[in-house]
Amino acid sequence: MAARIFATLDPFYEPGPILGRRVANVGFLRGLLAADPFDQYHFFLADQRAAASLKEFLDREFPSLAGRVALPHRLTLARAVSETPYFCFHQSDCIRLPAFLAQVRNAASRELFPITSLTHSLNYADYGQAFLKHLWPGATARDAVVASSRPGAEVVRRFFAALRQGYGLSEANFPGPSVARIPLGLTPAEFPALSPDDKAQARQARGLGPDQVALLVFGRIQHHSKMDVLPLFRALQRLFVQGLPRTGLRLILAGWTEDEDDLPETLAKLAANIGLDLELIRRPSDQVKRELFAAADLFVSIADNPQETFGLTLLEAGAAGLPVLASDYDGYKDIVVPEQTGLLVPTIGPRDTGPVDRLAPLLYDNQYHLLLAQQTVVEVPALAQALARLIGDADLRSGLGAAGRARVEAEFFWPHIIGRYVALWEELWAQPVDETKARAAVHPLGLAYGQIFGGYPTALLDSGLVVAASAAGRAVYQGREFPPIYAGLEDVADEAGLKHLLYLARKPVAAGDLAARLTDWRREQEPDRLVLAPEAQARAEALILWGLKQDYLERV
Repeated sequence: MAARIFATLDPFYEPGPILGRRVANVGFLRGLLAADPFDQYHFFLADQRAAASLKEFLDREFPSLAGRVALPHRLTLARAVSETPYFCFHQSDCIRLPAFLAQVRNAASRELFPITSLTHSLNYADYGQAFLKHLWPGATARDAVVASSRPGAEVVRRFFAALRQGYGLSEANFPGPSVARIPLGLTPAEFPALSPDDKAQARQARGLGPDQVALLVFGRIQHHSKMDVLPLFRALQRLFVQGLPRTGLRLILAGWTEDEDDLPETLAKLAANIGLDLELIRRPSDQVKRELFAAADLFVSIADNPQETFGLTLLEAGAAGLPVLASDYDGYKDIVVPEQTGLLVPTIGPRDTGPVDRLAPLLYDNQYHLLLAQQTVVEVPALAQALARLIGDADLRSGLGAAGRARVEAEFFWPHIIGRYVALWEELWAQPVDETKARAAVHPLGLAYGQIFGGYPTALLDSGLVVAASAAGRAVYQGREFPPIYAGLEDVADEAGLKHLLYLARKPVAAGDLAARLTDWRREQEPDRLVLAPEAQARAEALILWGLKQDYLERV
């Protein structure tokens, strides 16, 4: 039975600030390697620093996989794909590389393995160009974009529909990947169930009284990129006017802040004006984050920005046994079950965003994000009403939180999520594909350098050009001289191929005949490697040109 090999062009592990994308990606990596559903794992990275960082992570956290994990350079991708029967490639985002990875697969792989990629934020103004790359004749039924939520999946489908309509592309001639839905997940060991003692200690550490209700908001504290928290302040102000005791409540606002951003100070002043006990925590560590979730009674997130797609912090809140009060928006709809694990607050969005649509490509991301978010309403009266219910009913909070924890355990821990991925890859393998069409396709957005820059040199290599080994070339194939070959040229110039080329050219020979004879020899030497005729021709001609460049061949 052939080995099942997982591969990717991404490290998934990225050291740095706690951001949703990074947390989700490293969570997937940990989940995948802990479940260990494959025989080998190959990471094709082009950045040596990223490769070193990933190796350190793998050696530290998964030493038992040593020998089954490979980190080949991305320059070797075409050769590896032609020689290795990969089970699947999975990318940590759907924006940059999947379509061009598919082009390499179509040209080099014996079987067209599944290629999947994940969505994160979907709202940037240039993402239309990114999704256009997915629509090309080489896309197959074994390719899929994995959306983390149902609303996110609908966004991807609408991207494809709008692009086909705008560019007049038929689905028959310009197919795209299918769209699947698999949520993000949590690592079970990082989110054990909290005991009453855990909560009591965490609350005592924050100075919370036994009857004080702690509301936690965790995320980027940026009104232009995650959520505007002012409606939450307005809702609490309403409750104070209606008689809610100010001393019985604390709002803990924690998350990423920019050094130059004055919003946190503005929020602190507003809290003082309305008599709100506000605890503001900038850039908390993982340890502080866990302590905050343990101390809180209620998690609040009123996302209003299309930058949000899923809502990983809502899962974390559920794992901590917290009821969730969230806006009825984006992927939050998939996470919160109203009246079972939390409450959803109605939202109202704009019907026509034409003025922003036209301006967005000319602005910074935070500028058009702000314009869009400020037209998305999280209804303050409904928010205040939901807050009043949850603040005033400890039993309701307890029941919703317990149900949230149970749902996270059943549906959102990584072992379950990885199982869904494996099932998806197996389903994609079962899809029929038109190999002839896929292999013949050239991606229209790929740059054909030889064609486009063909006017730069004096002339192009002609099959009738007669060449022969030079004096230096004869020295190489006779073993009297060693050819220096730069790193990264493994698929252009190799010592064995060069020596055979020079042997074939010991007498004058036409470049076309030389390329054909070299290709026949390579097929004998590399029987396991699939080499399509155009690829073989290009590889042989590249070696001929390199030999001419380095004075191992000369024009006769």
